[in-house]
Amino acid sequence: MAKILVVDDERDVVTLIRFVLEKDGHEITEAFNGAEVLEKLGVQPAAPGKPIPELIILDVMMPEIDGYTVASRLQENAETRNIPLIILTAKGKMREVFQMSPNVKAYIDKPFDPKNLRELVTNIINGKKA
Repeated sequence: MAKILVVDDERDVVTLIRFVLEKDGHEITEAFNGAEVLEKLGVQPAAPGKPIPELIILDVMMPEIDGYTVASRLQENAETRNIPLIILTAKGKMREVFQMSPNVKAYIDKPFDPKNLRELVTNIINGKKA
């Protein structure tokens, strides 16, 4: 199945997403803030050639670097600009902020339904419109 990076500063949320998606056979990598994501992907500091996930589930409100900034930085980088993103947020009106990010494929409001998340991930991985 797919390699998925889950990014959220709430460890319980990351644990839940890991549990749900690993049941479907996905390989999950975790990050707990925006700076960690950019480092893991080789964006900041620049380190091309790091493993690139097939999908990122990205929280918006995080310490150090927020999800919007992460999405923007990923879009600026040739190796990461085409990674599909699912935006995870407790702030329901964040969709407008991400309108200019063509790699954002779906939004999930917290609290979320794990079944809905699984369906979104499956559709995005299989190339269907979310």
